[in-house]
Amino acid sequence: MYKETVLPRVLEQVVNCKDKLAQYYLMECIIQVFPDEYHLQTLEALLAACTQLMPTVDTKIVLTQLMDRLSNYAASSPDVLHEFLQVEAFAKLSNAIGKVIDTQLEMPIVGAMTLFVSLLTFTLRVHPDRLDYVDQVLGACVVKLSSVPKLEDARAMKQVVALLSAPLEKYSDIVTALTLSNYPRVMDHLDDGTNKVMAMLIIQSIMKNDSCISTADKVEVLFELIKGLIKDLDGTNVEELDEEDFQEEQNSVARLIHMLDNEEPEEMLKIIYVVRKHLMTGGPQRLPFTVPPLVFSAVRLVRQLEAQGGDIAGEDVPATLRKIFQILNQTIEALSSVPCPELALRLYLQCAEAASDCDLEPVAYEFFTQAFILYEEEIADSKAQVTAIHLIVGTLQRINVFGVENRDTLTHKATGYSARLLKKPDQCRAVYACSHLFWVDDPEGIKDGERVLLCLRRALRIANAAQQMVNATRGSSGPVTLFVEILNKYLYFFEKGNPHITPSDIQSLIELINTEMLSDNGNTTIHSDPFFSSTLRYIRFQKQKGGLMGEKYDLIKL
Repeated sequence: MYKETVLPRVLEQVVNCKDKLAQYYLMECIIQVFPDEYHLQTLEALLAACTQLMPTVDTKIVLTQLMDRLSNYAASSPDVLHEFLQVEAFAKLSNAIGKVIDTQLEMPIVGAMTLFVSLLTFTLRVHPDRLDYVDQVLGACVVKLSSVPKLEDARAMKQVVALLSAPLEKYSDIVTALTLSNYPRVMDHLDDGTNKVMAMLIIQSIMKNDSCISTADKVEVLFELIKGLIKDLDGTNVEELDEEDFQEEQNSVARLIHMLDNEEPEEMLKIIYVVRKHLMTGGPQRLPFTVPPLVFSAVRLVRQLEAQGGDIAGEDVPATLRKIFQILNQTIEALSSVPCPELALRLYLQCAEAASDCDLEPVAYEFFTQAFILYEEEIADSKAQVTAIHLIVGTLQRINVFGVENRDTLTHKATGYSARLLKKPDQCRAVYACSHLFWVDDPEGIKDGERVLLCLRRALRIANAAQQMVNATRGSSGPVTLFVEILNKYLYFFEKGNPHITPSDIQSLIELINTEMLSDNGNTTIHSDPFFSSTLRYIRFQKQKGGLMGEKYDLIKL
């Protein structure tokens, strides 16, 4: 009765009254008053009436209300979904919206976008499994956006963001959204600022759902979507951006790189190539943020290959260790143009350690060479030099792949740099740190007690020179911290069984420290050093402990 008698006569009255206020009000009444299932079974007649309304009637609100009611009805129970399929609701709504947008030429772009958002919401609720429907809505949106020269209406822009956000919220797996071919085409119509906002939403969605992007093709699509964060769009200047926002954006990109993973080395290498291709277009401000995670992803692949027994001969891109190390070398080299020498040096040392674990001595040596060149040519700040030296020494001490000749070359370089630091205390600390290069506490590690002693004696001479300089400038000897630090190194190697470190050496050093403390105004209480007191307490403790170590320490007379 409703379908054949009531609705046709009511709609006839509505269409013929030719009053825009009455038409709008009556259409709203029909949609709100009658039940959802009635609307579903008479959808064709309702939509036909919408296209016959006066041009000045705001049809978009009428259609939006109808789609909202139907969406809620679909969400109310899964049992009703077959009714939507029976009446082909999507096709009918899509056609009606297309006609309204085509006929109402005066409709602003924001109106069209609002209709597309409602249609997409309807589609995601009623047909979540039909990605082709979702893509069709996005495609219609692209056609409409292409017909306007440039999207400048802020409200329309907001609707486009809502349109793009809807699939992200519906499909917790971002990979589903990446299969929509029209998704990037809609994003291309956003201005640079909104493009970045949308890119950040995409990254946040990946983080929130812990999505892993595992193929190079999907990574390519993803990086195309977030290109607003990866490179400057249309001549925008990075310097004009807010520094805090810029850092947050780049840190998000860096976190995203760690979400790209594949257990197949060949595919993972393809992913690294894709990521590298995109990141290298980022310009000097972005590289310090994005290169480190890329390097660590590649190093992770190296460790994976090593665990699997070495190179994997793939069909397209054979995943070989040497190839990955070549990529690493070229990638880190890009940082030197930034310039960002301290960061590049740290990454070279990481790669050297990875190459050492893979038993690739020439590769590890090359990475060390690059690190030394950076140190010599680029790192001028004295604090940065101190940090760099300790990093070099620490890494070199852990690496056991080098033969005698290569190791001697590198340790000679490291000790030489240490002795040439600007401040005497820095020199002293770097030189005694080098002693560990000649005594590695490992069954297969190097144990050259004589050179350890030479390093410690050299450090002692530098400490003496530093003390004399303080004496000359201040008129009193300074703190004995350096001497106590060297004493602790003596004790370390003495415990490890270095035959060249004797109890008499340790005793002499303790006496020297006591003399230095006495010479400072002849008063040991005011300037007594807590570090020294603690060291003496440790020696006494070892004496009392007994056993083999106790016997060794008994020879030291306090």
